[in-house]
Amino acid sequence: MSNIGLIIEEKSADIGNFLVGRLLPFREKRAVGPFVFIDHMGPAELKDYQNLDVPAHPHIGLSTLTYLLEGSIFHRDSIGSALEIKPGAVNWMTAGKGVVHSERTPEYLRTTDKKLHGFQIWVGLPKHLEQTEPTFHHIEASQLPVWEEGEVQFKLIAGEAFGKKSPVPVHSKLFFIEIKTKTAQKISIGQDLYGEAAMYVLDGTVNADGNTYGSKQLLIAKNTKLCEFEMSENATVYLFGGEPFDEERFIFWNFVNSDKELIDKAKVDWNDQNYEAFPLIPGDDKEYVPLPKAVLNRK
Repeated sequence: MSNIGLIIEEKSADIGNFLVGRLLPFREKRAVGPFVFIDHMGPAELKDYQNLDVPAHPHIGLSTLTYLLEGSIFHRDSIGSALEIKPGAVNWMTAGKGVVHSERTPEYLRTTDKKLHGFQIWVGLPKHLEQTEPTFHHIEASQLPVWEEGEVQFKLIAGEAFGKKSPVPVHSKLFFIEIKTKTAQKISIGQDLYGEAAMYVLDGTVNADGNTYGSKQLLIAKNTKLCEFEMSENATVYLFGGEPFDEERFIFWNFVNSDKELIDKAKVDWNDQNYEAFPLIPGDDKEYVPLPKAVLNRK
């Protein structure tokens, strides 16, 4: 019997002035382990007059993970963080009770042609940490565990697996893994995974249970212990997953929480621009993304 329980097709979503491919949440699968939201950005070729500009916007009850394959993004937040993320590095921001951040093309790239490609991910927080103080961590590419087994290259971007641990300070048991092949290879890693798991095929193809899968699909496994598949030559896949939470996580716009009342409060605080709940971003406080009226009215 096939171990692929669900196939989610990547769908286009507009995040303001940039289209992304949305993988999670999906109507039949709201989360995979603690992962509640996954956007695949690009690959996009941006002209000298095109830039990524996501103004100040809020989050609660989650951690954001940004991982780039190409291009560059300048991150600012209400904690005071201000830095550029480049391919291979990880930005990990824990919103907790509330944080505001912006994401823009760096100044030195704004008048040149550029590329942008990567993942924007939200990870839910354990219930006891949903109201924690916000934090931000930047982990350089050189700090992530990378190793080879034959002609297969592994990178542990976040979490724990294969007896290794990423320095990204996650708050629950999870994994985010990159696997690359030079030649066609059979991969058997079920003994190293746990909880729930999903696979995204970036390049090449994957054969599982006699079926071949390509890009723009998120494959949800029925059982991580049966995680075996064949990768084509020059293929790249990403595995997401981990232990799911006991409580349901609700998502309304940019807010994630197990308590709907905290989400409703966040809606009002952001709509009213309550700076005690959502402080201004130093260096980027001239504009913000307003709360959609449909979100404000939704209960």
